[in-house]
Amino acid sequence: MRDQNPAKGLQRAEVARRTGCNLETVRYYEKVGLLPEPPRTTSGYRSYDTTHERRLRFVLRARELGFSLDEIRALLCLVDERNQPCAEARGLAAIHLQDVRAKIADLRRMEHVLKDVVAECGDGTRLDCPLIESLFRETAVE
Repeated sequence: MRDQNPAKGLQRAEVARRTGCNLETVRYYEKVGLLPEPPRTTSGYRSYDTTHERRLRFVLRARELGFSLDEIRALLCLVDERNQPCAEARGLAAIHLQDVRAKIADLRRMEHVLKDVVAECGDGTRLDCPLIESLFRETAVE
């Protein structure tokens, strides 16, 4: 489905609105080099087009999936420099998937410990607090 109103000659605020992100987010991604600097109009305003909007959507979606800025930069290099980036992109995604799975395992361990500590606290009327005591232990997440 094609966009009926293509982003041609848009200012930064409009690109931010169209992509659902904050104006400062657009500035930041330009500053760190994930978005190319747009050309300027004769009056000095930045003039964004569909390429900028599409790239910003890519970056935002990659961030939603938890990719780091360096990982996004690597993916964008594949987009910019290769005709068939799927194998390399797949490799980057596979490594990221391993990281996500490790984080999920860590979160499950944290959930288990916190669930046990909250249960030990009972109704919260104990004089000693199992949560506070668990935080003094060398390893809080078991």
